[in-house]
Amino acid sequence: MNECEPLVLGATSDFAKTGVGTPLYFSPELCQEMPYNFKSDIWGFGCLIFELVTGVPPFVAQNQVALAQKIIHSPAGADTRPRSGLT
Repeated sequence: MNECEPLVLGATSDFAKTGVGTPLYFSPELCQEMPYNFKSDIWGFGCLIFELVTGVPPFVAQNQVALAQKIIHSPAGADTRPRSGLT
């Protein structure tokens, strides 16, 4: 394989299995250490848009374990309020 050739995912590698990124934007699949695909990117983008609009992330917790549980089980924004001046 030439170094300049692009890497193309085949049918057997449509899902990634590594967890890298900002935990605030992790998808439920990442929190559960399951294989994930481009839909996790859409989830993360949605979290970013939520934070840009409200001024706070969609899920807030004291630690990463509690954050993962909220991402898996709670609706976005259930315990967050927009920062003052943004509404």
